[in-house]
Amino acid sequence: MLQEVMTKPGEIIFKEVEIPSINENQVLVKIMNIGICGSDIHIYHGKHPFTKYPVTQGHEVSGLIVKLGKNVKDLKLNEKVTIEPQVYCGKCYPCRHGKYNLCEELKVMGFQTTGTASEYFAVDASKVTPLPENMSFEEGAMIEPLAVAVHACKQIDIKEKDVVVIGAGPIGNLIAQTAKGMSARKVLITDISDYRLQKALECGVDVAINTKEKDFNSALIETFGEDKGDVIFDCAGNDISMNQAIRCARKGSTIILVAVFASMANVDLAVANDHELDIKSTMMYRHDDYVDAINLVNENKVHLKPLISKTFKFKDYLKAYQYIDENKYYPLANKVNDMIDDLQKFYLTPTKKEGGVYYGGHKIFD
Repeated sequence: MLQEVMTKPGEIIFKEVEIPSINENQVLVKIMNIGICGSDIHIYHGKHPFTKYPVTQGHEVSGLIVKLGKNVKDLKLNEKVTIEPQVYCGKCYPCRHGKYNLCEELKVMGFQTTGTASEYFAVDASKVTPLPENMSFEEGAMIEPLAVAVHACKQIDIKEKDVVVIGAGPIGNLIAQTAKGMSARKVLITDISDYRLQKALECGVDVAINTKEKDFNSALIETFGEDKGDVIFDCAGNDISMNQAIRCARKGSTIILVAVFASMANVDLAVANDHELDIKSTMMYRHDDYVDAINLVNENKVHLKPLISKTFKFKDYLKAYQYIDENKYYPLANKVNDMIDDLQKFYLTPTKKEGGVYYGGHKIFD
């Protein structure tokens, strides 16, 4: 079978390797679609601090089970699945208390251990989540980033809350949709891209405002009145976005940092202290977030298809990265040599029959 390997920044080869064998507690999955996120892009540019080369990528994935270990009882052959990419120790304090996403020894497939970018992948059955039969493989590969959004929205009781999302890339879009799906009262999303904002409206977000045209504080008051919002999700992850949130948030309200800062932050904690803001962060997801993400799609509360717009074949993995570089979008808030992001999405499949690489809605990739 073919396996993708990034041998060094900017260089990808394909190796012919044997189809992996499985043990009694594993399944063999035929990989149908794989995603590339901003962290993958950092690896491509040699800027990921926790990844060494060579590395086989792939952590956003969908596929079909083609072989079962003898102890696997709850899964079946030819079942559509996605794979949860976390590898955790099970022994540290977070793991012992059910928070394995915070494992002291956490490894993620495609970063610190072998990812799914191959035609077949052997994995413990415990890391496999079934997908509905009517869900496409493209949507199945997007359950991982949707689980990020679900986990973020669970950091606060979001029901009947007024919600603000800074950054309308795929993660911000999915958080806005998830908040709506979890019964938020009203959701405002902001960005500097009209294209992203239009995508958010297409997906059912209540209000979308371009903060190049209207300042952030005015957008809050226009949407929610003088009480502003109850919670702000920062999905941009830079000094400007976080300082906007801190300085404009209603006193005593909540800010949740979702995006990963590319460098040390310089934010106004004096104001955060004076306004008694509750600043939270969120890290990946757990199994229940995958289940809830699938349910949100099944119940038509989250729409993934509008975020799919571009395809590449598996052997064109490198071309997908090159396409990103040729059309890259540098956010207003950061230095121009900082690639942001968990806001960019591509989807690849190693089988000609099932399509290609799928990209989540971005103006820069028209």
